[in-house]
Amino acid sequence: MATVELRFSALPEHVRTARLVAAAVARRSGVDEAVLDEVRLAVGEACTRAVGLHQSGGITAPVKVSLIEEEKQFSIEVGDEAPRIAPGDRVQGSGDIDVDAEEDEMGLAVISGLVDDVEVTAGEHGGLIRMTWPTAPPATALG
Repeated sequence: MATVELRFSALPEHVRTARLVAAAVARRSGVDEAVLDEVRLAVGEACTRAVGLHQSGGITAPVKVSLIEEEKQFSIEVGDEAPRIAPGDRVQGSGDIDVDAEEDEMGLAVISGLVDDVEVTAGEHGGLIRMTWPTAPPATALG
């Protein structure tokens, strides 16, 4: 199992780099060429979401992306350190919580539409989106 890890400052301009690296590693791992655009879009959406959560929460920690090559699958994990509150909890002075929650749900809906195998976890120490795609066995040279 090979893993590539990225950490980047929570700035929108770094999302493009994460997308490009993810697509390159996915291609090398054997993800079908027809799916690479979906990989790029899903990673872009997950990273944009993490950047937004960090920026709105004043979190200076980097966004973490792990690209994991396994025997028959390729996974990407995008992690943030934005604590989540329980549904229905209100935070004093945060009138934009409903707007932020709607944007968050929309981002997750887009990712779910792009990726068949998605896991989303969140808690008081941050969240993680794990996306998985099947890989083809490496082509063997004839000769």
